[in-house]
Amino acid sequence: MDWGMKNRISRIIKPDTGRAVMLAVDHGYFLGPTSGLEEPGKTIKPLLAYADSLMLTRGVLRNSVDPRADIPIVLRVSGGNSIVGEDLSKEAITVSLQDAIRLNVSAVALSVYVGSKYEHQTLKNLADLVSECEGYGIPVLAVTAVGREMVRDAKYLSLACRIASELGAHMVKTYYCEDFEKVVKTCPVPVVIAGGKKIPEKDALKLAYNAVNEGAAGVDMGRNIFQSKDPVGMIKAVRDIVHKKATPDKVYKELKLGK
Repeated sequence: MDWGMKNRISRIIKPDTGRAVMLAVDHGYFLGPTSGLEEPGKTIKPLLAYADSLMLTRGVLRNSVDPRADIPIVLRVSGGNSIVGEDLSKEAITVSLQDAIRLNVSAVALSVYVGSKYEHQTLKNLADLVSECEGYGIPVLAVTAVGREMVRDAKYLSLACRIASELGAHMVKTYYCEDFEKVVKTCPVPVVIAGGKKIPEKDALKLAYNAVNEGAAGVDMGRNIFQSKDPVGMIKAVRDIVHKKATPDKVYKELKLGK
């Protein structure tokens, strides 16, 4: 791995802790104006200071993020599907590497759908993207997306993460599950966990705590932060758990959730 690749990864996974707090705001590429992201710029602005990196699409980056912001970008480069389409797994590469370079990104991200109808297409997307990105020192984050019929257990997630790493992904984003340590142990690259759908704040904090204590390199949370009644408090709480080893009970007490 060359200097440029290592440098970009170090901007996402902080060397002093070996962990990362990624803020995911890329949901609109297939969900449209999901709750909390109707106006992305307003959602993102107060959270920027507490995120180690932003995961988002080029459209939101260009139109909703101040170009003067000192924030590493993980750019979503796959898509072509929607929540109302025939199959969520039918994704293609939707952003050229040249455009990613122009946007000065620290990494690119795409989804793979192991076990789905379009498994081969998404895995080939990953392999092709890695081959192209290696020439420019840009790391690739593979997102182990789960189709409607997929089970989020250690057996399946270990399979998906390992295949992504075997194809050359430099980081993997997946779901937390029972026996999560097995998923991390069998994946030779850093694993970050997805927050998934909105759950009660205390449960989301426990999710982050359990994941990093069982080997995750960090979290890539979205809805459990920006859909919270206290988004800034929530991302600060997650940050304390990930980087300072705080406990969920301690940071939960500091949230301003109202009644």
